[in-house]
Amino acid sequence: MSDFDVIIRGGTVVTTTGTRASALGIVDGKIAALSEEITGSTKETIDAHGWHVFPGLIDAHVHFNEPGRADWEGFETGSRAIAAGGGTMFFDMPLNAHPPPIDRAAFEEKLNAAKGKSLVDFAFWGGLVPGNVERLAELADCGVVGFKAFMSNSGIDDFACVDDATLRAGMKRAATLGVLVAVHAESEAMTRRLAEECVAQGRTGARDYLGSRPIEAELEAIRRALDLAGETGCSLHIVHVSCGEGVRLVRDAASRGVDVSCETCPHYLMLTEEDVQQIGALAKCAPPLRSRAVQQELWDCLLREEITTIGSDHSPSLPGMKKDDNFFKVWGGISGGQHTLPLLLTGLHARLEASSTANTLVSLAKLISSNVAGRFRLPKGKGHLEIGCDADLALVDLDQTFVVKSEDLLYRHAQTPYAGRTLCGRVVQTLLRGQTVFRDGQVVSKPLGQMVKPDK
Repeated sequence: MSDFDVIIRGGTVVTTTGTRASALGIVDGKIAALSEEITGSTKETIDAHGWHVFPGLIDAHVHFNEPGRADWEGFETGSRAIAAGGGTMFFDMPLNAHPPPIDRAAFEEKLNAAKGKSLVDFAFWGGLVPGNVERLAELADCGVVGFKAFMSNSGIDDFACVDDATLRAGMKRAATLGVLVAVHAESEAMTRRLAEECVAQGRTGARDYLGSRPIEAELEAIRRALDLAGETGCSLHIVHVSCGEGVRLVRDAASRGVDVSCETCPHYLMLTEEDVQQIGALAKCAPPLRSRAVQQELWDCLLREEITTIGSDHSPSLPGMKKDDNFFKVWGGISGGQHTLPLLLTGLHARLEASSTANTLVSLAKLISSNVAGRFRLPKGKGHLEIGCDADLALVDLDQTFVVKSEDLLYRHAQTPYAGRTLCGRVVQTLLRGQTVFRDGQVVSKPLGQMVKPDK
């Protein structure tokens, strides 16, 4: 009988405390040994010389749109793309599923849709919308990782935005249930007024759209959400923060005792408002991309470790939804979940002379994995490279560059604003609980994904 199922030799392992050359032994899907030399027999040996071994990426923000709109993406294609980028788990948002998971019945329908389709592990967000505050307890019982609310129009008729009264009531209930609330923070009053003024004047181009969603609309909503979280004692997560000023609001509130964290996304770190005008609809999102100066402030916050998590906010659509002479009517979502880790490595490389230093890589591993696991109370085995943890791993060649090509995209629809870009840090292999699911550009496993519930 073998001592190990898998031994990974020769790699540089990235943990929450540092990086080190180490072998890694796996038994029954768990990390059983982590040391410079591992002796014993094994069923499989992986030669990782020249590669870094990261904890599997946990993407806490994707829209796979199933059930109901699987023709936009779906669990099968979406999870394959996540695995190709070194991901071993994703949290699917309630928006775009039909029906959205705003009660137990809809949640169970979503869970049934995911079973047997997802290549990697998954968790679900529940929705917080007007009229479902009394259903939050049943969603918590189902095991959602949090409740997601929109403070501005979601773009989908069956997922309404919340007013302050609904958000306050939802936060109060969430606090008693011990469940976090996440908000899309943009002022509905401000963005609606500015958009209506533009359309009424016949100004419907990309620059007009950008102007209708200013930074102040985001900051105003963040302030309101922070005030309500402080008032209700609710745990709060601000998703897709697009500017350093928003991060500072979160940081200052946390210093006052508010239980708050924030996320940003690769597109805010790698694309700017200039790209919206050059690339067009594929680069439209909300909040929108900002100026290069604002982007640099966001990078400064990230490098100071003031941002808690990175999520892709992968939000695909049918190709036709990205085509309209009126930019306000174009679907506002970016397809990018396949390249989160390489995008971040590329951005770091461009900004730091020693982007592969231990401290930088440790910070990155926290943003994409251990911080996510901690903030959302995932079981102890997730998000860390430690003995006893799940062997969820991404093997990455930091020295290898590649060009993002449409033919290599695993999305249902091969569209992304990153097509043609050269990135560094190629994911060469992804393992879920010790079993390879992706290797050398190919999916090599049947769907292995299981639903993961947060700890109580």
